[in-house]
Amino acid sequence: MSPDPETASVLPDPATGRVLPDPATDRAGHGAEGDGVKRAAPAARPPRRPSDGLGRAIARMAAWRAAFAAPLLLAVTAGMFALAKASPFDPVRQYLGDRAVVTDPAVAERIRANWGLDRPVLEQYATWLGNLLRGDLGESRSLHLPVGQVIAERLPWTLLATSAAIVLMLAGSLVAGTVAARRRGSWLDRFITGGALANEAAPVFWLGLLAISVFSVRLGWLPAGGLTDAASATVELGDLAAHMVLPVTVLAVSQSSWLVLYVRESVSGVLREDFVTGARARGLRERTVLVRHALRSALLPFLTLLGARVPELVTGAILVETVFSWPGVASASVQAALAVDFPLLAALTLLGTLAVVGGNLLADIAYTIADPRVRTLGVG
Repeated sequence: MSPDPETASVLPDPATGRVLPDPATDRAGHGAEGDGVKRAAPAARPPRRPSDGLGRAIARMAAWRAAFAAPLLLAVTAGMFALAKASPFDPVRQYLGDRAVVTDPAVAERIRANWGLDRPVLEQYATWLGNLLRGDLGESRSLHLPVGQVIAERLPWTLLATSAAIVLMLAGSLVAGTVAARRRGSWLDRFITGGALANEAAPVFWLGLLAISVFSVRLGWLPAGGLTDAASATVELGDLAAHMVLPVTVLAVSQSSWLVLYVRESVSGVLREDFVTGARARGLRERTVLVRHALRSALLPFLTLLGARVPELVTGAILVETVFSWPGVASASVQAALAVDFPLLAALTLLGTLAVVGGNLLADIAYTIADPRVRTLGVG
């Protein structure tokens, strides 16, 4: 016997025996007013802003990187002192130069004692680390200036040249790689790919010397190096821009080969995806399909790859600044190594390590901003 339709929406409460409305029917709206009780609608949760999850993801990532950087920097500093102890070069003899032959050994020993080189290496390391935590980086033995002053004077020039080279590298490589992917298999694709492979095999210092030979010596179009002309007493914008052309271009070209090849392969693969085919089927222009669909999807992994290439960028900056006599911290590291200037070399090595860690952090943050799935899944 089927239940009465009028009573099908009520059920007895097993605890009290009272007849209550059927919850299913009540949720559906039937009988919602039958018991004379008005039920308040559940409070709606405030909408979650995308910036909330983004901020937490970036903060978690920065905290994780900071926790990783502390033992890494400690290991780097310990490794520096171990290598300095095992080095066959005598910093006192290197400091004296040709005078070391005629210098009284007692004078050399007093210099060694003043620098603290006669103490055990662990004691030297503890003293240096304590001074570092207080902000004292020591004094450069080759430049006769405080190490902090040397870095403060040279770091802006390195940042200027490196930043300009990164912008030029990104712009040129994205255009070349996208064109090669769009014309895959053509003579233009083969030309760009072959040029990138040849450029990857060329040493950075060789590219710098070749640029000086062609554009400075033979053609005389651009200055060969330095920050300004020798006769200039001040740094002028036009003179600075002319002296920046060769080092910035050589640094950008030397680091662009891997990016050109990566963009070509990534864009070529995305152009064969279904969503690109669907965009073309909707009648979108090829330029819109390429730039707004294919290129955006192909470049997400590139952000992480760019952070992983920071060490190579630092190495390239050292060689370029040395070849073109650019007064940055990278060229100062070469000068410190040749002079066995340990205080300056240790500070610059620590600065390079921080640049690598910071570059990877910025790449991860950029990837987190570009791809919401990273912060949604809690990847940090």
